[in-house]
Amino acid sequence: MNQTVNISFEKALLKEIDKIAKKEHRSRSELIREAARAYIEKKSRWQTIFSFSDKATSKIKISENDIFEEIKQVRSKRKVS
Repeated sequence: MNQTVNISFEKALLKEIDKIAKKEHRSRSELIREAARAYIEKKSRWQTIFSFSDKATSKIKISENDIFEEIKQVRSKRKVS
């Protein structure tokens, strides 16, 4: 069941939404619904990744700083090569 909601957009953003919707032969509502679904899916995927990361790092007793230091080392080795 669909439910109607009222939301406000800055003029420039609404103009972009309308431009894309017209280009893709879709309604403004269709485009906004798809954008909302994509946003929620993306957030959910990142949450899954962060959750896995938190569990994995707590098991092996590694900190966020340890990870950043490892990244720095790898990047510095690449610069030298």
